[in-house]
Amino acid sequence: QVQLVESGGGLVQPGGSLRLSCAASGSYFSIDAMGWYRQAPGKQRELVAAFTSDGSTNYADSVKGRFTISRNNAKNTVHLQMNSLRPEDTAVYYCNAAILRGSGWSGYWGQGTQVTVSS
Repeated sequence: QVQLVESGGGLVQPGGSLRLSCAASGSYFSIDAMGWYRQAPGKQRELVAAFTSDGSTNYADSVKGRFTISRNNAKNTVHLQMNSLRPEDTAVYYCNAAILRGSGWSGYWGQGTQVTVSS
């Protein structure tokens, strides 16, 4: 069993900051790409920021310069520092990772953490 557990969401005023964390637990051999996605009400899930297989990072245009993704490979964690938050950043944020188990590589999702930006 593999789990991705997110933490750090909450309510913040516009212009504020939050830091999201995601930790992988369970039995697996390796983790490859890791990243963050979000889904706002009535909208499709979209990429926010992610590490690719070669270690480079991708960011959605809407968060460039405001959000920073980081990763601790030793602890199998990924973080998302979100600054200058805007109401349009309100969404459920999901952690995603490609994880190698005995059955091969599979994509896993966390349960999601709510981020609400409102005054």
